[in-house]
Amino acid sequence: MKILSVTDQAFRKYGRVIQNVDFGELVEALKKMPIPQDVVYEPSVEALEELPVKAELTKAVFGEIPIQIGYCNGHNSLLNALEYHRSSEINVAARDAVLMLGCQQDVEEDFTYDTSLVEAFLVPAGTAVELYATTLHYAPCGVDGKEFQVAVVLPRKTNYPLEEKHAHLEQGKALDEDALLTAVNKWLIGHEEGGLEPGCFLGLKGKNLNIND
Repeated sequence: MKILSVTDQAFRKYGRVIQNVDFGELVEALKKMPIPQDVVYEPSVEALEELPVKAELTKAVFGEIPIQIGYCNGHNSLLNALEYHRSSEINVAARDAVLMLGCQQDVEEDFTYDTSLVEAFLVPAGTAVELYATTLHYAPCGVDGKEFQVAVVLPRKTNYPLEEKHAHLEQGKALDEDALLTAVNKWLIGHEEGGLEPGCFLGLKGKNLNIND
């Protein structure tokens, strides 16, 4: 699989590299977080949110929207699913990581998506990127089978459990975008080989991509 850099021109439709914020303390704090053999996501971590960078991100990047800082750590090489939010997401890599990305504009009217459209980008250790709201993404991947550590910054309560009733799938099909909602501010399109929980919409068509292929 071809892996480009986030400094490549091709990344510009998905997001941008953040250069006006000092993420040094966040990177060092993230390195102290556990790294499992699979993948773990924690939406809000007190030790990360106590850092001064939270106030800076709230003001300069999110326009004073309340935010949360968590992490996604572990080992992974597969796509498995793609998700999107109604907001940008900030990813800060403490170790080299690869993001597999797509565009929401390429999702079909039946909410399916062809995985052949996905592009992969290397986020070097110490680099922070903003992923735009229309960017499809999921868990990062490690480089050459190694572990990854990525801080994840989102509007507060994103990825928390839903409190209201939402549309259900009809014989596995999503008749409304609401049926893709799996958590607060999280719309998910899964792959049948992704190992997702029952009830998730399995709308990714094509291979469950592996960055090592």
